[in-house]
Amino acid sequence: MTGYRGLTWDHPRGRRALEAAAARSGGGDSADGTTVPIITWDVHSLEGFESAPIEELAERYDVIVLDHPHLGDALAAGVLRPIDDLYQAAFVVGLRSGAVGPSTASYTVDGRLWALPLDAATQVAVRDPERLDASPATWTEVLALAEGGGAPVALSLAGPHALLSVMSMCVAFGREPSVVPGAGLLNADVAASAVELLAAIASRAPAGSADLNPIGLLERMRHDRDIAYIPLVYGYVNYAVGDRALRFDNAPATIAFGRRGSTIGGTGIAFTTRSTPDRALLAHLGHLLDPAVQAGFIPEHDGQPSLRAAWRDDALNAASGGFYRDTLATIEQSWVRPRVPGFTPFQSEASALLRDAILGGASPSATIAAVNASFDALASTTERRHA
Repeated sequence: MTGYRGLTWDHPRGRRALEAAAARSGGGDSADGTTVPIITWDVHSLEGFESAPIEELAERYDVIVLDHPHLGDALAAGVLRPIDDLYQAAFVVGLRSGAVGPSTASYTVDGRLWALPLDAATQVAVRDPERLDASPATWTEVLALAEGGGAPVALSLAGPHALLSVMSMCVAFGREPSVVPGAGLLNADVAASAVELLAAIASRAPAGSADLNPIGLLERMRHDRDIAYIPLVYGYVNYAVGDRALRFDNAPATIAFGRRGSTIGGTGIAFTTRSTPDRALLAHLGHLLDPAVQAGFIPEHDGQPSLRAAWRDDALNAASGGFYRDTLATIEQSWVRPRVPGFTPFQSEASALLRDAILGGASPSATIAAVNASFDALASTTERRHA
């Protein structure tokens, strides 16, 4: 017997639970009599997870752990199987109602679900509890903290994260970005104000911090202790436990008790058209969404659950320094990115433009205009791919 092949991302949160579950799956015996798991997982880097062409990966793997913006290219290429065709309706209905925030909604396009929402994450605030007793509630307070100088503030700007930060601030400022190319992604005035605020914070950030991806930022924050606070970074429960644990809080709002601007991430498990999943594989992966598994096995193996019940679980919060409960309001209010062809490379290109404005002094208004023009150009890409 030959098992299925899956691809996930190379971090304990992304692979350990999947590997542990596969190891005990007992998929069957091979020709030489040895037992093989029902699925074997390969890994790629966080950068690969964020930007690798989904069409190419789907040619080599039966199952792919992906982020929801990949759906635009994946559906245009016709490389995924809809979850609705593989699982019973009651199971899918349970995911729609039980997943935290818009986790399931982010993998739903044209009324169909295209991935199992395995892992839920969004941008939240994080602080070093030895240097900061509480997180700022508003962006005005974040700027004041950075200008004060006593508690160094860093920003997540590497890779696609400059764009993600600006989009989240637009959400907090009451102007959600567009999800359909044609009218611009960002409100020009609101986005320019966000860029100016980020530039003011970045000018005081610890040297080299803007070059780090979220994992690098959190590692540096925990080990080097030269970052006291990050207002927007994707939450990793792994850094809320153990020695020198960090504290995660809700993302800042524009006004006290206002909407927490954040762009949802997390991961979903998608089945490619390359594969013909059998009942055993479907049951194996569907079992990862069982409430008891989400609150037990997944976090016990460094995973981050997607079900709301797990995020509210008292024992799980006690074991994670309150990570889930203290960021629940943010993920429940988080925003879903466009799922259109070309968005994955676009967000990397747009982030490069925005970094030049935030870190290099390029005109915020001209930068936003360029970002909007690039986003609107995706409309023609979508039309060509459907022609």
